[in-house]
Amino acid sequence: MNASPRQHATVSHRDRVLRALGVTPWVRRTAPELPAGAIESNPPMADTDAGVACVVVLPEGCSTRELDLLGRALNACGAALARAARVTVRGGQLAADLPEARAYLVFGEAQAHALGRTLPAAAMHQAQIVLADEPALVLISAGAKRRLWSALRNLRRALATAGG
Repeated sequence: MNASPRQHATVSHRDRVLRALGVTPWVRRTAPELPAGAIESNPPMADTDAGVACVVVLPEGCSTRELDLLGRALNACGAALARAARVTVRGGQLAADLPEARAYLVFGEAQAHALGRTLPAAAMHQAQIVLADEPALVLISAGAKRRLWSALRNLRRALATAGG
């Protein structure tokens, strides 16, 4: 019989689907326990010397479901995307200062225009800018989901070649 649409996929099924899409699932490691009073000798390093590896540009007012979907997708694609800075667009303008990055993942054309107005031409020329559908559309459209996974795969490749 058919499974209930609310039934969650098993972990192995999820891994097979992600691998078929070209995404290697990322699993967080637990940090070893430090003895009481010990100080960590190697603090976490920044993503790059010049700034962050990736910035995600989102529309204002994303629902919890949309942010959850995007967070899960970014986590599945590895540490560089999971740690990506997130900036929202309000009234056609970026709501916060835009950090310089090697790549920008932009959700929607309005956000792309806001990024283009804010980002200096030299930074825009050097950075990889990937456009995806708005999060609300990704939730309801299979085509938008495919385009998001394709964009994430291209972004991961660009970050791997720029970082290596």
